Amino acid sequence: MFTHSIPALFTPAEASEIIRLGEQSRAARGGLVGGVHHHNIRRAEIAWLDDTGDAAWVMRRIVESVAEANRAVFHFDIEEFKERLQVASYDESDEGHYDWHSDIGDGPIARTRKLTIVVQLSEPDAYDGGALEINLGGASLAADREAGAATLFASFMLHRVVPVTRGKRASLTCWCHGPEFR
Repeated sequence: MFTHSIPALFTPAEASEIIRLGEQSRAARGGLVGGVHHHNIRRAEIAWLDDTGDAAWVMRRIVESVAEANRAVFHFDIEEFKERLQVASYDESDEGHYDWHSDIGDGPIARTRKLTIVVQLSEPDAYDGGALEINLGGASLAADREAGAATLFASFMLHRVVPVTRGKRASLTCWCHGPEFR
């Protein structure tokens, strides 16, 4: 099993607070590993949350849930969280999306990603389209759209966010790191 769901990792009120924390951070145009921008592949605004200060509670919850899910489902060798929390916003105004990709890349940090956790922050009726889909070898699994729901998957799995056609979708992503897969 390379996917796992947590239906209510955060409450809807907590999800709204995470969106607010992301809006306080400087938003930037989302790129690919290495900072490369390909608008035909990814159109999103991103903000980074530190795991200290106002967002420390978010990181604590993520770490606890990842540890539990890894023990129960994945059994990966996870040693640390090397990257800050990413809040992404996909807006209908620019057909926000992220085409099929995996989270393991060529960079020294990206090549050690083992698990990805994506938390849905927007309420499901706030947008159309924008589904997070994970490729299961010919079939796609659509992640839960409820605010606060989390989906974990092996970072090598192909996944995407389909274009948002109405409204705005916000999500929180965190990567968990360990020795490179062999």
